[in-house]
Amino acid sequence: MNKNTNWLIDSTHSEIAFKVRHMMISTVTGYFEDFQATAQTDGDNFEDAHIEFRAKTASISTKNKDRDAHLQSDDFFNAAEFPELKFTSKSFKGNQLIGDLTIRDITKEITLEAELHGVAVDPYGQTKAGFEISGDINRKDYNLTWDAVTETGSIVVSDKVRLVINVQFIKQA
Repeated sequence: MNKNTNWLIDSTHSEIAFKVRHMMISTVTGYFEDFQATAQTDGDNFEDAHIEFRAKTASISTKNKDRDAHLQSDDFFNAAEFPELKFTSKSFKGNQLIGDLTIRDITKEITLEAELHGVAVDPYGQTKAGFEISGDINRKDYNLTWDAVTETGSIVVSDKVRLVINVQFIKQA
């Protein structure tokens, strides 16, 4: 396939979020606020597109400064030593996006559910493509191993993390 069409993420119409169970009774949502993504396709066809994504780990936001500082610390992302996480696709077929996710210099292949919502031209003449992507990872696979247990024996942070990614790409001229 000749991947001759380049797409850049429209960050004002995109969000990179994660959800994790807290104390096994509620879910905390966080976002990466500083991220980039590109796609290379054969025209407007995203089948087997090459997709790359990067996020600054220091840009994590859970709407709680103390928790964000903890997530940036060595207990989790160690943003000082590992300032970026990245995903590089290996294949995209139908509704499955497979690629390598790297966090803290640990790379693992993951499979994500991906739905292309369509390609459309906006009122300004820009061609855009919208995706909803989701999947689960185990945070301990990436050396995000901090653990605590409450007095009653509940785990404070679940090992399973749900990725919820809604992105819009802009076709480059």
